[in-house]
Amino acid sequence: MSKLSKRPAVAMPTVEEDKAITAAARSDPDAQPLTPKQLKEMVPLRTLRGRPKSDNKKLLVSVRYSPEVVAYFKSTGAGWQSRMDEALREYVEQHRAA
Repeated sequence: MSKLSKRPAVAMPTVEEDKAITAAARSDPDAQPLTPKQLKEMVPLRTLRGRPKSDNKKLLVSVRYSPEVVAYFKSTGAGWQSRMDEALREYVEQHRAA
């Protein structure tokens, strides 16, 4: 055992022990090696995690609004940021056509 760590050192199996372990694993019908097709279909876990990617991509910006505007939208409850975005989007559509 190391003086720095309280964990015991890892003892690697000998070549003979490794062959015996591999043979035992292959004889287990529930633990067969993956086929090349299965390996090809595997994807990294990080691609499956988190929120799905949105078709409506948004930009992260830092903006300062007057307290009255923020208080009004916050008073409308959860989802106030989306409602604020919708109000700004409507404004843009009305003024773009003009």
